[in-house]
Amino acid sequence: MTADPAAVGRFALICDCDGVLIDSEAVAARELVRELHARWPGTDVEPVLLPLLGLRIERVLQDSATQLGRELSVADIDAIRRSVEAAAMQAPAVDGIDAALAQVPLVKGCASNSFRPYVESVLARTGLKRFFGERLFCADAVANPKPAPDVYLAAAQGFGLAPGACLVVEDSVTGVTAAAAAGMAVLGFIGGGHASDAQIDRLHAAGARHVFDDMRELPELVAQWTVSATAAAR
Repeated sequence: MTADPAAVGRFALICDCDGVLIDSEAVAARELVRELHARWPGTDVEPVLLPLLGLRIERVLQDSATQLGRELSVADIDAIRRSVEAAAMQAPAVDGIDAALAQVPLVKGCASNSFRPYVESVLARTGLKRFFGERLFCADAVANPKPAPDVYLAAAQGFGLAPGACLVVEDSVTGVTAAAAAGMAVLGFIGGGHASDAQIDRLHAAGARHVFDDMRELPELVAQWTVSATAAAR
């Protein structure tokens, strides 16, 4: 199925960065676990930390400390954030994402819980920046990060489109929650190195209309959505 050419300018595709464009969530998770084990020897941090992925790193660390009855100083949090971002900077693009984006005719944007300098850097390094240009909507430009809908509402405004004219690809419950709260249709992606089968149910529960694990499926999923969104708008 191909998208109706007349409808292309009326819709947009918005992708999360980490875990959708860049296969960095597994890298970030390993670095977070390593840093916390160094500070809290003998503490089983993974069961608490992993469900928090998708939130801002500062929130992940603060919530992990609270749940485990531990403490992190401001200096600790800043040092861990810098370490995680440095590791994630070297992560590869998600397998198949370049070819998939090239086949999607809609205008594209990136909405991330990371700060813009990081997003610009990883997209430039992987060659994906050409799909998005300056259409980057990041946590440092809005009042509230995901799971609040702010970055997605900013993206819709930037495109000059209603939220319902935007299709989102997200890999985390945090991101799906944010996009759904903005009034956007959401596809859940579980093909990154950090994904698990259990994530399927969590993404559906958060509001994902479909969950997939291979970026080669993305162009067809976008085309199907475009057709249904066009019909609904008539």
